[in-house]
Amino acid sequence: MIRERFAALPRPARYAVVVLVTLLVYALPLLNPPLITTTGSDFGGVLFTVASFVLVALGLNVVVGYAGLLDLGYVGFYAVGAYTVAILTSLHAHLSWPVVVPIAVLAAVISGIVLGAPTLRVRGDYLAIVTLGFGEIIRIVAVNLDWLGAAAGVSSIPEPPSVGLFDIPHVAWEGGQPLIDLGNQTRFFEFGVVDAIPFYWLALTMVLVILCADSLLKTSRVGRAWESTREDEDVAELMGVATFRYKLLAFAIGAAVGGLSGALFATRQGFVSPDSFKLLLSILFLAAVVVGGQGNRWGVVLGAILVAYLPERFRFFDDWRVFTFGLALMVLAVWRPQGLLPPRRTVRARQLAAEIDSLEEGAEA
Repeated sequence: MIRERFAALPRPARYAVVVLVTLLVYALPLLNPPLITTTGSDFGGVLFTVASFVLVALGLNVVVGYAGLLDLGYVGFYAVGAYTVAILTSLHAHLSWPVVVPIAVLAAVISGIVLGAPTLRVRGDYLAIVTLGFGEIIRIVAVNLDWLGAAAGVSSIPEPPSVGLFDIPHVAWEGGQPLIDLGNQTRFFEFGVVDAIPFYWLALTMVLVILCADSLLKTSRVGRAWESTREDEDVAELMGVATFRYKLLAFAIGAAVGGLSGALFATRQGFVSPDSFKLLLSILFLAAVVVGGQGNRWGVVLGAILVAYLPERFRFFDDWRVFTFGLALMVLAVWRPQGLLPPRRTVRARQLAAEIDSLEEGAEA
């Protein structure tokens, strides 16, 4: 419904809406809206975590949603990106952040190709088992290899270069009235340990770039090849689609986005350790894709926001929040297994199936 109404607007109005929504999302940590602000933790830090999850979910959606490959070890690419930044900026070298991030993305791509080349010829559960092992192997290697800092990890990772042009005041809410708080200001793109808002802006910018690239990929020949491979790989091969090559491309692109998000994580934290990349994180990444609606980029964005934001928003409900979150996932899996915002092809397929069922019932009657 919202999509149809938005598409019905004139083009200038659509552009204006997109710009206004984008500015609002950037301004969220400055506005501190009372209904969504996290009281138990830093709101800017929570928003950075949400943006990182969105970035990871978009990358994983290429693998799971577009190409139909079940990846349970996606945290391995996340760790490769994070450790590459840690090694090249702190542990074994002192390169600048703009130089290191492309290297981290490239390292993640190479790891995706190395993993995918021998394993993408298997399908289904076997692929899931192999990728699960990959994620655990990366973590165990990091624990036992002194060159990677071993169990203690790597600390003193520097921040990106700062701009720091001007200060932006926050909004304080007193009695439901918004007031400009000149005593609480954020310096524009000045990265530091105390204020996480510039890191959120950086991660959000990366999310917008990946969204644009995702939109172009989905409507391209590559996107159509992924869709045909996901629906029926044997038929796609008979029609001339090089399924293995396109699956490997999906793995490499997903790994690149995961490595980019891991690089942002290491930069924001200032340290990395093997405990930061446990299997649970892979499960949460996959949950974000499945909850939102695999194959739909906006559904994946919504799923990542819910998975990352809700546990922090209800931190006061600490003893029961994980149980409640798991229960909500179970209810969703039973009553809406296609996700909150399934792709249009899934909706059309369900509608067609319902029409066929009704016709068959009418014929039998």
